[in-house]
Amino acid sequence: MIVEAGAFALVLAFALAVLQTGMAAAGRLRRSPVLAGAADGAALASAIAVAVAFAALIQAFATSDFSVANVAANSHTDKPMLYKVAAAWGSHEGSLLLWCLVLTGFGAALARARNLPFGLRTSAVAVQGLLGALFLAFAVFTSNPFERLDPVPFQGASLNPLLQDPALAFHPPFLYAGYVGFSVCFSLAVAALVEGRANAAFWPAWGRWVRPWALASWVFLTLGIALGAFWAYYELGWGGWWFWDPVENASFMPWLAGAALLHSSIVTERRGALAGWSTFLALLAFTFSMLGAFLVRSGVLTSVHAFAVDPQRGMMLLAILGVTAGAAFALFAWRAPQLKGGGMFAPVSREGGLVLNNLFLTAAAATVLLGTLYPLILEAATGATISVGPPYFALTFTPLMAVALIVLPAGPFLAWKRADLRGVVQRLAVAFGLALLLAVAGWFAFEPRKILSALGIGLGAWLILGALAETAERIRLFRAPFAETLRRARGLPLAAWGMTLAHAGLGVFVLGAVVETGFRVEAARPLAVGESLQAGKWTVTLKDVRIVEGPNYLAEQGRLTVAVPGGATREVTAERRFFPAGGQTTTEVGLDFRGLDDVYVVLGERGPTPGGAPGWSVRVWWNPWARLIFLGPAIMALGGVLSLLDRRLRLGAGARKAKTA
Repeated sequence: MIVEAGAFALVLAFALAVLQTGMAAAGRLRRSPVLAGAADGAALASAIAVAVAFAALIQAFATSDFSVANVAANSHTDKPMLYKVAAAWGSHEGSLLLWCLVLTGFGAALARARNLPFGLRTSAVAVQGLLGALFLAFAVFTSNPFERLDPVPFQGASLNPLLQDPALAFHPPFLYAGYVGFSVCFSLAVAALVEGRANAAFWPAWGRWVRPWALASWVFLTLGIALGAFWAYYELGWGGWWFWDPVENASFMPWLAGAALLHSSIVTERRGALAGWSTFLALLAFTFSMLGAFLVRSGVLTSVHAFAVDPQRGMMLLAILGVTAGAAFALFAWRAPQLKGGGMFAPVSREGGLVLNNLFLTAAAATVLLGTLYPLILEAATGATISVGPPYFALTFTPLMAVALIVLPAGPFLAWKRADLRGVVQRLAVAFGLALLLAVAGWFAFEPRKILSALGIGLGAWLILGALAETAERIRLFRAPFAETLRRARGLPLAAWGMTLAHAGLGVFVLGAVVETGFRVEAARPLAVGESLQAGKWTVTLKDVRIVEGPNYLAEQGRLTVAVPGGATREVTAERRFFPAGGQTTTEVGLDFRGLDDVYVVLGERGPTPGGAPGWSVRVWWNPWARLIFLGPAIMALGGVLSLLDRRLRLGAGARKAKTA
C-alpha cells in the first residue's frame, strides 16, 4: 500500500504543478490575489506530495521490496542500510524523483517569498510550476520509480558497487540542490522578462532578489562537486581527482555560470547596470543544469556517473530542454532592447572589474561546453569518434582562468563608477611581493623545478594574500589602534567575511591543484610479501594479504606500511572487493594522510614478481598538498554560507526597499 500511495502522490504532484501554473498565470493576468494565493498553496501541496512519494520510495528500498522494479534493479538484502537509502537516488528513476523533490521544494520556497512585487512573484511561481509540471510528467509517464514486477524476484541485483560509498551517498543531494536551485533564478529572470520592466528602479531590486538564490545554489553545487571529486580520488583508484569527464563538465558549467551570475548581480543590485547580462546568466545557469540532466540520462555518454542508456527517454529530456530554454532565450531576445538601466561607469572601476571577471568566466564555460559537446555532435553528424581530454582543457580553459584569477584580487579595491588604478596597485603591492617570493620559494622547494608550477604557486598565494589584504584594509590593520581594528572587524558585514573566505578558498584550491598535479610521483610493480616500493621519499612495504568478509562483499585486503627516513611508520590497508550480487570487483584505496600530502596506495591483481615469486601488483602515488584540493572548496562554501547569513542577503530582507522599487 505504501508503494501505491507513493505512486498516487507522484501523480497528484504533477496535477498540482499544472494547477499551480494555471492559477498563477490567471492570477497574474487578472491581478487576483485570490488566484495567486491558490497557486502558492498548490506549490506547497505539490512539494509535500513529492516528499511523500520520495519517502515511499526510500521505505521500499529500506525494506527491500523487490516487487518494485527500481528496488529489484538497484538493491540487495545484504547491503548496508546507508546504501539501501542512497540507492533511492542511485538510479535514473530515483534520481529524477530527487530532482523533482528539490525543484518543487524550491518552488514552494519561492511561493512564500513575500518581499517580491505581486506581478514578478506570481509570474515566477507560474514559470516554476511549469518546470515542475514538465519534469513530473517525465517522471510519471516515462520514468516511474514505483513500477511493479511480476513475478517478484527473490533477490535484487544490487547497486553498482562503485556507488556504495559515503561520499556518493551525499554527493547527489548536494549536487541537485545546486543544479535545481538555479531554477528559481531562471524563473525570476523569465518573470522579469514577461513583466517587461524597462524602468531603471526595478533592476537593482531584482538583482537583490536573485542573488541569494544564486548564492545558495552555488554553495550547494560547490559542495556537491567537491564530494564527487573526492569520491573519484579515493574510490576509482586511478590516482587523480578530476579527468574532464563529460559528466564532470556537466556539473562544472552551471558552477561557472553561477559564479558569473553572482558577480554580475552585484553590479545590477548596486548600480542597476548589466540587467540584460544578469538575466542572460540566470537563464544560462539552469539551462546548463538541464543539459547536464540530459547528458547523464540519454545514453549519449558512457561513464560511471551516467544513469541511463535509453535514447527514447533522452529525447524526451532534450525536448524539455529545447522547449524551456528555447522559449526563455527567445523571450530574452525579444525583450533585450528594453533591458536598460543603471548609470555609466569607467573601464577602471568596480563595475569594469566585475565585467572583466564575467567575460573570462563565461569564455571558460564556453570552452568547457565546446570540449564536452563537440565529440558528441561530430559522432552524430559523421560517425567519427574523437576524444577531447585534459590536453585540450589545459590549452584553453587554464589560460583563461589564470588571467581571471590574476585580476580577481584587485576587484574589491576598485571604487564604484571610477577607480584610481595607481592606488589599487599600491595597496596590493605587499601582497604581490609576498606572492612573488612564494613563487620563487616554490621553484626551489620542489623537484623537478617547473616554471609553470612555480607560477601557479604564486597565483594561489596571490589570491589568498589579496583577499586578506582587502580585509586588512577595511579593518585598518596595523594602521589604527588595536581597539579600533577590533571594533571594525566586529562591525564588518558577514558578506564581507564571506567574500574573503570564498576568494581565499579559491587560492587554497589553486595551491593544492598546482602542486599535486605538477609534482605527483608515481611508482608501480608487483610485490611479494615483505618487499618494498619507493615513491619519492616514501617507502611502501607489503606486510601481508588476507581475505576479509564485508557485509555484502569478499575482499583481498593488503596491509602495507608507509615510512619516510627519520619519520614515523604507519600502516594502511588497500583492498580489492568482489561483490557476488553483481559479479563486480572494485578497488579500495589505502590513504596515508601526512600533513598536506597523501600517500596513495592501490592493491592490484595477483601476479609474479620479477624474481618469479607470487605477489600482487602495487601502485603508489605521492600526492603533495592534495589536502588543499578538497579544503579549498570547503572554505569557499563556508564563505558562501556566511554571506547568506548576512541579514542584507536573507530572502526576507529589504522588503521595504522592494516595495519602494
